[in-house]
Amino acid sequence: MKKFSKIILSVAIAIFAFPNLQAEHLIVIGANDTHSQIEPDNDGLGGLYRRRAAMDQVRRNNKNVIAVHAGDAVQGTLYFSMFKGDVEYALIDSLGYDMIVMGNHEFDNGINDLAAHYKNIKAVKLSANYDFSNTPLCGVIQPYCIRTVDGKRIGFFGINVDPKGLISDDKYEGMLYLDNGTVAEATAKYLKEVQKVDFTIMVSHIGYYPETVGQVGDSIIATKSHYIDMIVGGHTHTLLQPGDPRTQVRNADGKIITVGQNGKKGKYISTYDIDLDDFSVKYDLIKLDASLDKKANYPAMEAWMAPYKFKVDSVMDNVLGTSARAMDGGDYASQNWLCDAVMEMLPSISNMKLDGVIMNKGGIRQSMPKGNVTEGLMLSMFPFDNRFMVVEVKGSDLLEALRVMATRGGDAVSKGFKVEFKGTQENPVITSAKLNGKKIDPNKTYLIGTIDYLANGGDHMDALGKGARPFVDTVPYGNHMIEYIKMLTKQGRVVDATDDVRMIHKK
Repeated sequence: MKKFSKIILSVAIAIFAFPNLQAEHLIVIGANDTHSQIEPDNDGLGGLYRRRAAMDQVRRNNKNVIAVHAGDAVQGTLYFSMFKGDVEYALIDSLGYDMIVMGNHEFDNGINDLAAHYKNIKAVKLSANYDFSNTPLCGVIQPYCIRTVDGKRIGFFGINVDPKGLISDDKYEGMLYLDNGTVAEATAKYLKEVQKVDFTIMVSHIGYYPETVGQVGDSIIATKSHYIDMIVGGHTHTLLQPGDPRTQVRNADGKIITVGQNGKKGKYISTYDIDLDDFSVKYDLIKLDASLDKKANYPAMEAWMAPYKFKVDSVMDNVLGTSARAMDGGDYASQNWLCDAVMEMLPSISNMKLDGVIMNKGGIRQSMPKGNVTEGLMLSMFPFDNRFMVVEVKGSDLLEALRVMATRGGDAVSKGFKVEFKGTQENPVITSAKLNGKKIDPNKTYLIGTIDYLANGGDHMDALGKGARPFVDTVPYGNHMIEYIKMLTKQGRVVDATDDVRMIHKK
């Protein structure tokens, strides 16, 4: 026993005398897809002050901390709709992010607006596969950043999503996209072999899984890589819990790569505890709930936020009508309600009789609660600057548009549609397609109500916009949705919807 005690004492003395025997750690804080969620969400989670409190707590408890944001910091609440990014972009530095990558929604107000904001941000802006040489962002973005921690060189680089079919062409004019999978591996190899970094971290906004056929996600890039050591991801709103096998991906050499992502709306932050001795990684999440409120005391930030909050609250408190039920953003009920509402109002706006309506579930950015429906809620549900359109669509093109929608598991259509499809997500086959009780005729022309984003090829819906466009509105469609709620109230009606599935995957 005495001998054992002497050994323990000797080890303790050695550690004290030679502190380098204790491995240093680097903590990477990860955030993604916070989507302008300044206040806690409807479920009580998240919120700006809690996020800062959690990040500050990590910094107090650890010597080496680097915070990164994996994109889509904006779009989704009135703070972006009303102030066009002035709030969220200023907060990037206030919360102490060291590095950021842009998401697709950073382009929502166009590349010129993004450049104006990004030039004022101190955090390093990363993208290895977007070439901004011929844009106002030239010189603002860099492909990688190297930080030395405890003598170890850590290389961070940014990888971004293919904008085609996701971002309107005019929003990223002049930017050149380079294949994200190819560039990711090439950049990591360059960092390892030329820059001699010890550990490479990809900060990406491409999604854990590929969203469309022919694309890659973090999980696929990880399996094919020889040089990437860790991935901080975003875009698909995937909530990866600690212990989830999806966070541990074997690369091309059989080595484990830690891949993380923490959902959406800033309800969690991720932490990646990197042992700088053996480069093992421990992945964890911090839930941003009411337990953090006592620590979230930031009077200067609250004072700065006060005028913005006052204007947002004044809109949020303006009640327009009533909803008979709760609907999650993008679920069948909200899809059905949106399309049926458009089917009811657009004929009078356009003075045209429609055969049907096609919208996008991804454009529904907030949930509908049961009870009061406010002006602010409607502007938050439909925040994009998209306009109603009526398009003439040949039946064959309409069937192709429905096939593309099937690759997403189906999408938002009005109640006259009844579509069945089978096969895989990558290669679905439409087996039955009816509109208003009749089989869709490939040779017939249909009048379809939609929005300019889809008609211009957004969500890869090129087939929808091949024909004539007899009506193009000039008002953001969120404004029409507000007037629709007012109309329902005047008629003594309430918001309501069915849960019927109009695009059915027959397995």
